[in-house]
Amino acid sequence: MGTVHGVYLKYVGLSAISYAGYAFLDEALGDIDDRTSGDGLQRLAKVYLGYSTILNGIIAGLFKLEWGMSIIGKNKESGKIPLWSYIVFAPFHIPTLLYTHLHIRFGRHKTKDDSTGKSSYGIAPVASEVSEGWWVGSCYGHELNKEWGGVIDLTVEFPESCRKRTKHYLSAPTWDGIPLPPAELEHAAKFAVAARKDGHVLVHCAHGRGRSTTVMCACLVREGLFSSWQDAFGQIKKNRSVCKLNKRMRENLEAWQNQYVDLKKQ
Repeated sequence: MGTVHGVYLKYVGLSAISYAGYAFLDEALGDIDDRTSGDGLQRLAKVYLGYSTILNGIIAGLFKLEWGMSIIGKNKESGKIPLWSYIVFAPFHIPTLLYTHLHIRFGRHKTKDDSTGKSSYGIAPVASEVSEGWWVGSCYGHELNKEWGGVIDLTVEFPESCRKRTKHYLSAPTWDGIPLPPAELEHAAKFAVAARKDGHVLVHCAHGRGRSTTVMCACLVREGLFSSWQDAFGQIKKNRSVCKLNKRMRENLEAWQNQYVDLKKQ
């Protein structure tokens, strides 16, 4: 399952770490007199860690089931995440926001110069133009200060920061590492092709690597720039080296190609 399995394990790990903290505090509090100063804060921390154990365990299960994206409460029209979600799902939001921020700001990725064949390491841009007018990027795309013809937002976990700077907006939330199914890929691709007439198009997920790349492959084929998703991926990879597709993403693109491209040619 590649990236899907890795993200699943991340939330299993958060659940396990939370449980370890919960168990430690539970034992420690058993040895503390109820009147001890600071006991209230420790009990509050114990409740939080117990809740985090359960919540992140549930989130991990939803990742495996590829279901339940709507529970986070993201508004598909505005792209906003309500305040109640940040409160109720704090043990999910806090580590997710922190991890993504650190990864985008400080994560170093290997790149290769095709002209020299030499590899180097650097921080990936928040978004990259992979073909004229077509951009793949992270949830920090607003930092480009561009006006967009269209934005496709694939995140469940982040509010849309470019909503007021785009003429057309499509929210297609899916868990990190999990691609859209073929029918939704086709819908997103058609949306993007129409939006491209009004300006540049940004397709983004959290980091601008997998979910967004999957959709962009379908967009470039639907636009008529490439005949297959494999060729489109080669173009994307050339211009944004951090992009990659896991097994499920490749399978869904292959199914999309067979159903919506190849069959229509026959």
